[in-house]
Amino acid sequence: MEKLTIVKIGGKVINEEQALDAFLKKFANIEGRKMLVHGGGNIASEWQRKLGIEPKMIEGRRLTDKDTIDIVSMIFSGLNKKIVAKLQGLDIQALGLSGADLNLIKSYKRMNLVIDYGYVGDIESVNDQAFNSLMNLGITPVICALTHDNSGQLLNTNADTIASALAKSLSETHKVNLVYCFEQPGVLSDFEKKTVIPLILKKDYEGLKKNGTINDGMIPKIDNAFSAIDAGVSQVKICHFDSIDTIESDDYAGTVLCQKR
Repeated sequence: MEKLTIVKIGGKVINEEQALDAFLKKFANIEGRKMLVHGGGNIASEWQRKLGIEPKMIEGRRLTDKDTIDIVSMIFSGLNKKIVAKLQGLDIQALGLSGADLNLIKSYKRMNLVIDYGYVGDIESVNDQAFNSLMNLGITPVICALTHDNSGQLLNTNADTIASALAKSLSETHKVNLVYCFEQPGVLSDFEKKTVIPLILKKDYEGLKKNGTINDGMIPKIDNAFSAIDAGVSQVKICHFDSIDTIESDDYAGTVLCQKR
């Protein structure tokens, strides 16, 4: 099976030009097939506030009404093309995409009897045939956090979930290496000291949640990671965006998640 590296990038690196440039240079040097998934929620929140709309979040998930889906669609799409332009400058044949393009990622509007999340999508299917066709042409897909319902509506969809769904679907045809990059060095046992947990096994995860070691926004990220592992991805890595060039070396210092040793 051919190797495929799927990298999800989020957090402060999206906001900081120099950090983003440094990350993309390292991403461009990853050998073999690769894909980049990105969010942009912090920038979207800034623009909401500029427009007099206070962002509403529940358990790290953005409530997305009609005004908000219009804003995030503009922000994510613009950021997507900015990243593509930077990758073209690094000789990477990148193509910026949402889930609506080529029917790549179809979702359904989240139904919740307690909370109305609005135009938030839960993934229904991934068009792995289209992704494979693009990669067979030497294209590096760059996917933003938008999917669609196949009835004309864009849906805001968590970028960690998109990366996990891509890894699960494409693991049938590739040896997938899924990496979550953000501004922390990995999953931390001590936030103040930045102490990284080097290995998290599936059997230990529930205990780490119960004792509070893993909490808040890290939980959905790791849930997505283990969802990919349960579907056949051998392991998932969580690391600082500066460490993307070490993910396959002995110098890797982030967190590895896997089913068993």
